[in-house]
Amino acid sequence: MSKTYKVDGMTCGGCAASVQKAIAGAVPGATVSIDLPTARVTVDAAALDDAVVRKAVEDAGFDYAGTV
Repeated sequence: MSKTYKVDGMTCGGCAASVQKAIAGAVPGATVSIDLPTARVTVDAAALDDAVVRKAVEDAGFDYAGTV
C-alpha cells in the first residue's frame, strides 16, 4: 500500500531526512520517498496507518497537512 502526504515546514535536505527517519522508525519496513519542492512524502508499506504517520511527522517537528 502506498500513500502520499503533504508535510509543511520541510525547507531543506536536513528537514527531509528528519521526516524520512521519523516515518521509517514509526512504520517498520516502510519505504519513504520525499519530494522536497512539493513538500510531499510518499510512504509505501504493507500496513499503513495515517495516525501513525501523522504522529511521526509531528514528533519530528513538522506540520502534517493530510493525504494528497
